[in-house]
Amino acid sequence: MTTDQHHSVTGGAVKSTAVLDDSENLLSIRNLKVVYNSSIEAVRDVSLSVSAGKIVALLGANGAGKSTILKGVSGVLFTEDGEIENGSINFRGENISELMPDLIVGRGLVQVPEGRRLFAPLTVHENLVMGGHLVGSKVLAERLEFVFELFPRLKEKASHISGYLSGGEQQMVAVGRALMSDPKLLCLDEPSLGLAPQIIDEIFKVLRKLRDENGASILLVEQNAHRALEIADYAYIMENGRVVMDGAADALANNRDVKEFYLGLGEASEGKSMRDVKHYKRRKRWLS
Repeated sequence: MTTDQHHSVTGGAVKSTAVLDDSENLLSIRNLKVVYNSSIEAVRDVSLSVSAGKIVALLGANGAGKSTILKGVSGVLFTEDGEIENGSINFRGENISELMPDLIVGRGLVQVPEGRRLFAPLTVHENLVMGGHLVGSKVLAERLEFVFELFPRLKEKASHISGYLSGGEQQMVAVGRALMSDPKLLCLDEPSLGLAPQIIDEIFKVLRKLRDENGASILLVEQNAHRALEIADYAYIMENGRVVMDGAADALANNRDVKEFYLGLGEASEGKSMRDVKHYKRRKRWLS
């Protein structure tokens, strides 16, 4: 066991639990601090883990630091004048904190960024092929078939220009393109953003299937806590650059504070006043 501690939720109670040794985790982030422009602290002393074959959700409001974590994991902080000032990111037993993005992808950690970022002038088929450009033709064909089985709609639109697809279809292409590299860890940044509920259902169903039938490991960054907790095994909640709560997804989903302030259930969704919100902020100080 390590000496690192998290705030863990079991039922409605919160307790401190020791984190398992890093050798048992596919991804281990320890005491991470990220700053932008050498002055703006975006993430402070964050520790989290992803075990093989699990879906781990990273939840919180916009600006909580979730996407910064993914950028650090993917090695792209430098594109926004961000840097890791302290802490470590270990993937499959190797510290990847200072590796360039292409080397991180080569080690099997692949991100689906917020906003899809497809090659808009290319077809669906061409975008998918770009994701598997390092493998031979036989393996490429097998992976294409695998993606088309997950997303039958993409097979129907394989020759369509990606830039003309709906937002949901573009998100399917983005996930499919990432899967073409056969990642050891798939990281998704806000996959439900701007999508209709039916499309979100379809994409999250695929994520659950990838874990249950293919043993996939997934780090899911989401603002939609309700959707994420439905499919996750474990989850972390961030506020103001810090992890304030973590635990098994079902325990978090049934926690009173999480219900009120992240799932929109309970008293907080019934016209609670700002005074009550301030009271909650005082009451939750023990979480941080």
